[in-house]
Amino acid sequence: MGWLKRKAAVWLRQGISPHQLALTLALGFAIGCFPILGVTTAICAVLAVALRLNLPAIQAANYAAMPLQLALVLPFMRLGGWLLASGTRPSIGLEALRHLSPQNLLMQMGGLAGHALLAWVLIAIPAVVLMTVILTGVLRRVPALAAAEAGD
Repeated sequence: MGWLKRKAAVWLRQGISPHQLALTLALGFAIGCFPILGVTTAICAVLAVALRLNLPAIQAANYAAMPLQLALVLPFMRLGGWLLASGTRPSIGLEALRHLSPQNLLMQMGGLAGHALLAWVLIAIPAVVLMTVILTGVLRRVPALAAAEAGD
């Protein structure tokens, strides 16, 4: 827990308020669960620069969520498929994948990725709002951050 206090002090010296830190952590965590592997670090970096968020904080939250990213890919695909009522399409097994043409394989994989992205967006938006509200309340109780917010 001591390392967390030291990190919070570093973030505080960078002029971050409890609300902005909460938003940064919530966005990083939500993006860390993004169902397309290999792109979350770049998305977080671009978002941090575009929104003037703390880059180390958003990346720390992103990396903390990465184990969930793998665990949630299949549930996101299933939820997206259910939302789009495409559950009647047969599931793709390994044997079926061997017999698909490269074009059909890409189409199938693209469809599954689209399902996962739809589900992720529908869950990530309210999750970021909820996490931001909860984390703002928690971070306002950190004395160093509360003092900085009072000074703003």
